[in-house]
Amino acid sequence: QVQLVESGGGLVQAGGSLSLSCAASGGTFSSFVMGWFRQAPGKEREFVSAIRWTGGITYYADSVKGRFTISRDNAKNTVYLQMNSLKPEDTAVYYCAASTGPILRSRYEYDYWGQGTQVTVSS
Repeated sequence: QVQLVESGGGLVQAGGSLSLSCAASGGTFSSFVMGWFRQAPGKEREFVSAIRWTGGITYYADSVKGRFTISRDNAKNTVYLQMNSLKPEDTAVYYCAASTGPILRSRYEYDYWGQGTQVTVSS
């Protein structure tokens, strides 16, 4: 079955950078959309960014646009989220997800999820 394994979370100072990785296995991903979501305590899980395996078209939430960059390495079946200029409000558990549906900003359209990795940004 499809498995997503995240890594790279940790503690960083405000204004700093962090890079997350998501290794995908167990499926054919050429038609998939890969997304990053995050969930802070007491809040809804929200869309952060997404990328299409084929073509590499990227999408970003307004809150992270200009600060975060999503990318993928098709040969390694891995997606990345480079996070720069981090703010305390970026603190959350970050999840990698895979979707076979067309609505890439909706968490309900994603079929597979990673275990999540904690990102904490101190002020």
